[in-house]
Amino acid sequence: MFSTVPMSRMTLAAPVDAMADIVRACSDLGCVHIEDYTQFEEGIGVGRAIQSDDADKISALLLKVRAVRSNVSVFNAKGASSASAAKTMVDTFESEVDKALSYIEAIREAETEIASLEDQVRVFEKLAPLNISLDLLTGYSGVEVYVAETANSSKAAKVFADLKNDVEFLAPAGLVAVACAPNKAAEVQMALAELNAKVIQLPSGEGKPAERASDARKSIENAQSAMESNQKKLDKWATEHGSNLVIAEEYLQREDAIFTSPTSLAVSNQAFALDAWVPTENESKARSKLKSMVSHLEIEEHVDDHHHGGHDDHHAEPEPPIAYQNGSAAEPFELVVDLVGRPKYGTFEPTTMIMITLPLLYGLILGDFGYGFVIVLLALWLRSLPFAKEPMGKNATTVLLWMGIWCMIWGFLFAEGFGFIWDESWSPLEGFYAWTKDLTYGFKSSGIGKALGLGHTYVPFHRADSALTDYVLLSVYIGALHLLIGYIIGFFNVLKGHGIVAAFFEKGSWMMILCGGFLHIYGFMKGKNELLVGTIPAYVLIAGVLLLIVALAVFEGFGWAGGVIMGPIETFGLLANTLSYLRIMAVGVAGVKIAEISNDMGFASMRDAITAGDYALVPVFFLLWIGIQVFAIALGLLSPTIHAARLHFVEWMGKFYDGSGRAFSPLGGQPLHVEGKA
Repeated sequence: MFSTVPMSRMTLAAPVDAMADIVRACSDLGCVHIEDYTQFEEGIGVGRAIQSDDADKISALLLKVRAVRSNVSVFNAKGASSASAAKTMVDTFESEVDKALSYIEAIREAETEIASLEDQVRVFEKLAPLNISLDLLTGYSGVEVYVAETANSSKAAKVFADLKNDVEFLAPAGLVAVACAPNKAAEVQMALAELNAKVIQLPSGEGKPAERASDARKSIENAQSAMESNQKKLDKWATEHGSNLVIAEEYLQREDAIFTSPTSLAVSNQAFALDAWVPTENESKARSKLKSMVSHLEIEEHVDDHHHGGHDDHHAEPEPPIAYQNGSAAEPFELVVDLVGRPKYGTFEPTTMIMITLPLLYGLILGDFGYGFVIVLLALWLRSLPFAKEPMGKNATTVLLWMGIWCMIWGFLFAEGFGFIWDESWSPLEGFYAWTKDLTYGFKSSGIGKALGLGHTYVPFHRADSALTDYVLLSVYIGALHLLIGYIIGFFNVLKGHGIVAAFFEKGSWMMILCGGFLHIYGFMKGKNELLVGTIPAYVLIAGVLLLIVALAVFEGFGWAGGVIMGPIETFGLLANTLSYLRIMAVGVAGVKIAEISNDMGFASMRDAITAGDYALVPVFFLLWIGIQVFAIALGLLSPTIHAARLHFVEWMGKFYDGSGRAFSPLGGQPLHVEGKA
């Protein structure tokens, strides 16, 4: 649950002649992650891609399929296909791919033609005021013709006064056209420069510019019509063949990976060697399939080395790739973990915990039953769309669904829906919340309630009114607990990788700082001690800072000077981390107030207008109410998500997480749309 799939190192050797069959067998296993050969010893190099008619055909068709994929948005709505069915489909699919490519090419040609014609229209429109046929402006020997744009055309007569016997010019508004002998070209250009004129490149052809512009516009309309027609054909093709395109791409990528895999192997004239990783649970299956095909086969489970000397130890052996092993409930949240990189092999894998805490904190921030219900409906609608058939789309909508559900749960506890306080405005729930209030009221006078200072923590929990102080305290308590859990996880990570001494100094110091500082401030807030006074928690805090200085100096390589300087500074960073959880309260209250504004300005005003008989104002206030509510929901989707993610990725995971792991990538890829053969 909290670890990744155990991996075993597999090495095999066999004659070069058997390479193609062995690589194919590894692909059929679907669990062999090949390590690239990088040693380059004398007489041994990397292999060459398998050359065959099938390889050339697969490569060419894959290029075509990718070209189509880059121009259409398609999803596999049919579900996974068997390898044999995919192969049969691909064998006859090339003609359909060529048809799609012809539509794409026709669209691109039309786009190019339209762009060229639009440029021509702009030039023709500039020349239109001259009202001179284009063939009269070009093609003369012994005569230079210049046509230029200028905002100073009214000054042309003055500028060309000295050349009036040597040139002919026209100067309609915004233009100047000049004809001159070649020996006067330099003077004409200087005159045009004086007018700040920009010369227009004269197009060839016949006819007046206005007529040519009209013809070009008609050609644009024809090109646009052709482009739209081909786009419709392409869209129809994508609807009919989109699933097959996705399946074909995965099948072809798998086959292409097989043909090109020798470029990752160590190959000599007579033999080759393959270095790979397989999940330990697949060791017997891999051994059974390959042992009769190779001359040497060794599969050993990877064992982490313990480097007690610190983090600066280096070893040439690659770390195993990372494959998750979560249950179906937590699996969608692997998408969230991947945003910060896969965990380093042998360290804590946080997906299951994030499955619980991320939507919980999101719901605690937004905390509105109505908005949560809208988010749930949005997630369910998105799950019905074709893109949700894809693993990423399915996982993303599942995460959104859980966020909406937790928002509804917290909204019910807060008694809030679309900004309304239910126990005050909705009579059917008034009795229920009166009962829950009496039921949970004892918490106020309980030992835990008094110790934590949560004097208004009962259901309904009015976080923006009577329970605002409790909401602030709850945010801090959650932050301190969340960070402590992160340090505990980090302690065991370091313990496993570097031993108890490193774990004690590197993470134990932080736990002492967090717990000591928290309890000292707690005592100050409860009036049990002054802020600057010696207490047991304060001494624990000071001891933690001293241990941190040692950790930075010795284990992190800062040196003693760096440790002494950075230790106290880093301590204040932890305070900032803890207070960062106040964003739960701040963003939550801001959301409540926005919803209240919507109800006060829109709903209440609409109700007053109805009561007063001002029915003409009712639609105005209704639209205002709905508009602000839509804004509040959109903001509720964006802002709490960002802040909940930050609390996890920055504040929490920064205490233990190393996202340097590589994704497990078996030869042929993960079977998403094409089922494996083994």
